[in-house]
Amino acid sequence: MPVLIGLIGILGAALIWYWRVKAAGQAAQDLAGAAQDVLSAARRFGFRRRYNEHPVDSLQDSDVAIAGIGLAFLELSGLPTAAQQDALLVSLQRHLGHDVAKAEEAAILGRWLISECGGPAPGLTRLTRRLYKLRRSEGLQPLMQVLNDVAAASRDGTLAPRQREALDEVARLFRLG
Repeated sequence: MPVLIGLIGILGAALIWYWRVKAAGQAAQDLAGAAQDVLSAARRFGFRRRYNEHPVDSLQDSDVAIAGIGLAFLELSGLPTAAQQDALLVSLQRHLGHDVAKAEEAAILGRWLISECGGPAPGLTRLTRRLYKLRRSEGLQPLMQVLNDVAAASRDGTLAPRQREALDEVARLFRLG
């Protein structure tokens, strides 16, 4: 009887170990897939990271900056819902003239740039500054259209205090008053 209990214990430990290794392998595969998504989005937009320079400063496509700003603005109100993220993608398609795949890739690359900046608030500031350098005042209209659509998709239809501050920051960076 003790031998049987010992065998069952060893078998149980082996199964638990197997499941943990399998889960770790799946997690590594998911991370590799996410990294591949960022790389393919970067290639599609012609993004080339320059050494000794922040990734946002290497950005040459204003549409990616607008997508990143929209995503950062969305995240300033808390964790975005799937409906809010879909509203952002639809807005990017409508105001920037992208198809679904290109809008999704712009959002993926924008998300990575936000994480490189250390969060949505510093990401919004840095991406807005870069958008202004790329397009000057011409970048404001499509940006505000996207931000307006994102704000309309909010949970209760009002802006969060951090979002109001972000709009003030956008106005300041675009030198509007």
